Formats: sequence, structure tokens, C-alpha cells
Amino acid sequence: MMTGKRLHSLDYLRGLCAFGIMLYHFLPGSLDQYGSDNFLARLGVFGVSIFYILSGITLYHVYADQLHLSKKSVLEYLTKRIFRIFPLLWAVTLLYVFLSSRSFDANVIFLNLSGMFSVYKWDAAIATGAWSIGNELFFYALFPLLLWTLKKNKIVFFSLLSFSFALCLYYSFYGMNNESSLWNQWHSYTNPLNQLFLFAGGVYSGFLLHNKTQKSLWILALLLLSIFTFIVYPVQGDLIHLLTGMNRLVFYFLCFIICFCFYKLPFELPDFLHRPLSKLGEMSYSVYLLHPIVYGTLRHFYKEESNLLFIISAIALTLTISYFVYSFFEKKFIEMGKAFS
Repeated sequence: MMTGKRLHSLDYLRGLCAFGIMLYHFLPGSLDQYGSDNFLARLGVFGVSIFYILSGITLYHVYADQLHLSKKSVLEYLTKRIFRIFPLLWAVTLLYVFLSSRSFDANVIFLNLSGMFSVYKWDAAIATGAWSIGNELFFYALFPLLLWTLKKNKIVFFSLLSFSFALCLYYSFYGMNNESSLWNQWHSYTNPLNQLFLFAGGVYSGFLLHNKTQKSLWILALLLLSIFTFIVYPVQGDLIHLLTGMNRLVFYFLCFIICFCFYKLPFELPDFLHRPLSKLGEMSYSVYLLHPIVYGTLRHFYKEESNLLFIISAIALTLTISYFVYSFFEKKFIEMGKAFS
């Protein structure tokens, strides 16, 4: 389902992933007790992976006919990306600096505000979850090259895609190991090279599927099967077991299939579902970056974080604030980016 260049079906998935990651962080025990067999834990881990795939698909869908690697074209693309990503990232980062009891080195603050942490100190993100935004910045910088090689020199593109998959295999089988926890290997996990295949594969998926149509029943059956497998696939222990060995390849494959199915959803949802899911997808960036701040603030007013009222309040407040931030802050800068470009 599409309006102009906007793919509302991908908004649905993006919004649901952001909401799932928020739930994973809000529900009791999520940070240290949920194992790899828990659905929310899996969604918390692979929701970010789906974001990367969706970024690749969406950028190809939007820029396939617009970006030609001329100086003007690339500057327009980068200007729009800067106005889309940096204003909220700056605001949230500065909130963390001013509200946190920790002291931050000036160099770390500079790396976060400039975006250079994405390639220099990717695990030094100040805002919770901003490490993945740093990864996205790295991918956005590579996108013009990936698109140009895909359209002009497929041998080079497939060499880059193969290299990204080789990096994925390296981290899956050698760069990380399941004898230590995920948090003890955070530096390796958050390395953008560890995630590059998801974005590059998303770009290639956009290329393959751009003008393809599929039968409704086939798409729905595949989507239900992939979600069912995502839930029941047998993995236990620390979350690192989801991200090493064959398990990681299985879940990455499922993430790609789920993205494919949402990309090619052949029907429109009823308006009472379409409106909230579309809006949730549009404001997913705000939901993703702001929910830890809401959580941390509300902790001061509740004795027990597992209290049902606390969880409901945190969800409602996050969604409300995110709606206003998207409507009156993010959208203003998106429009400015379009005007400048």
C-alpha cells in the first residue's frame, strides 16, 4: 500500500518494531532476566535489524530514480538525511547530558553531536539506543555508492554485498562467541560492519522487488509462517545465542522475509487500523529515542517499576510525547531539509 512515494505497509512494520522494542524495555525483567527464548527479547534484538533492512528498502524505493551521484544530487540526498536525523539526535543527546548524573567527556559529546561516533567510537553513544542511529548514519553515507554500483556496475555491487555478508559470517562465528554475554561483547555487536549486510541486503531487496507484485494468499501465508518460526525457533540462554552461529543466519533470513511480506502487502487495512499504525510508523524515530527518557523520568514517581500502572503510564506518555515531537519538531526539520535541498 502506497501514497505517492510513501510505503504505508513499511510504516506499519517500522512502528510495530519500535513499539515492541519499547515494550521490551518497559516490561519487568527485560534487561537482565529475559532469555533468548522470549518473544519480546527476540523482538528487542531483531527489531533493530528490521530497521536496517527497512532503511535499505525504503532508500532504494525513494531514490532509485533521483540519485545519480552528481554533486548536486548527492548533496540534496545528504541534506535531507541530515535534517531528518540530526535535530532529534542532538536534542535527545543534550537532554541526556543535562539530566544524567554521569559526566561526559567533551570529546565524547562532540563525537555524538557530529555523528562521528558512527565510525570512530560506535559504542560511545550517549543516548540509549543511539548506537543504532550511528550505524544508520554510516549506512546513509554508503548508500550513494551502493546505489550507483547497483545501477552501473553490478560486479562491484555484488562484491560489496558479498563482503558485507562475509563480515556477517565472521562476527557470527568468530567475532562474537556464545560463551560470553551479549553485553560483554557490546563493542563488537554495535560495530556498523557487523550490521552492514542488513542494510546492503535491504538495498538489494528493494532493487529486486521494486516493481514486482505477488498473490495475496501467498504473501499472507509466508508472513504468518515466518512470524510463527520467529516465535518458536528453539534457542535458549543469553541473548548472544540469537546472534551467533547458524541461529543468527536463521533469524536474519526471517527478518528479510518479514520485510519482504510487509513491502508487498497487497491490501489496505481498515481505516481504524491504518491511521494509528501509519502514524506510529511515522513517529517511530521519536518513540525509539524518547522512550528511555520517559522510563527514567517516571521511575522517580513509582516505587515499583513492575507496577502495571507504571508500564501503562510509560507507554501512554511516550506515545503522546512522540506524537507532538514528530508533529511539531521532526516534521518542521524534514520540511526544512526539503526546502534547502
